[in-house]
Amino acid sequence: CVTLDVQAACRDTAVTQELLKEGFHRDLLVKVELGKDAGGCAVAARMRLPPGIYVDPYELATLQQHNLTKAVLIPDVIDLEAPEYSARDLLLLLFLEPDERCSRCFRAAVPVHARYHRPAQGAREAVVVLESPEVLLCCCHGHLSAECWEPAEVDTPCSSDSTGPCQWHSTKHRPAYEELMLRVPVGLREHSSLVCALTLLTTGLCSGLILAAACKYGHFS
Repeated sequence: CVTLDVQAACRDTAVTQELLKEGFHRDLLVKVELGKDAGGCAVAARMRLPPGIYVDPYELATLQQHNLTKAVLIPDVIDLEAPEYSARDLLLLLFLEPDERCSRCFRAAVPVHARYHRPAQGAREAVVVLESPEVLLCCCHGHLSAECWEPAEVDTPCSSDSTGPCQWHSTKHRPAYEELMLRVPVGLREHSSLVCALTLLTTGLCSGLILAAACKYGHFS
């Protein structure tokens, strides 16, 4: 009975995530509600981004310069043009800000972008699944319940601005009510012959126009 009470108390911490906007370029909003007030603690969400979605490190650096988003991306150098089938997972540590409307609530948003996928047979969409993030806490006072919080192996400071070491703790929590899914439009394999033919025709036509203009207006010595 005591064990069940402890588990219930630990699971008072809840995390939700939401994709804002439409299309290939979205905003990922993460919200965390802790089981109790965490004054003086830094709160972060650690999430794995699958190959079908990525964060632009250059865009992230610009946002951090303007103090709009605080996050650490691992690795911090990625191929922005790579399609989904040749990309790798990314690890994002997103620092959350207190929500003024709730003393136990924290939130943050970061821009994310969908990658191009392979053409599919009979399907017009590919599904990218975002798992529920891990909630991390870093408290100077160190008064954390051992039943709910345990040291996490996170080699990252307590904020994106500091460089000193930090002991993060991970909690057991209620995950998002359902997995977040991003639906990405894809081409149809049955259209590949038509697309190749039109591409070849367009390329030949444009090359011919450029060559004709060069012969008519060019000056050759």
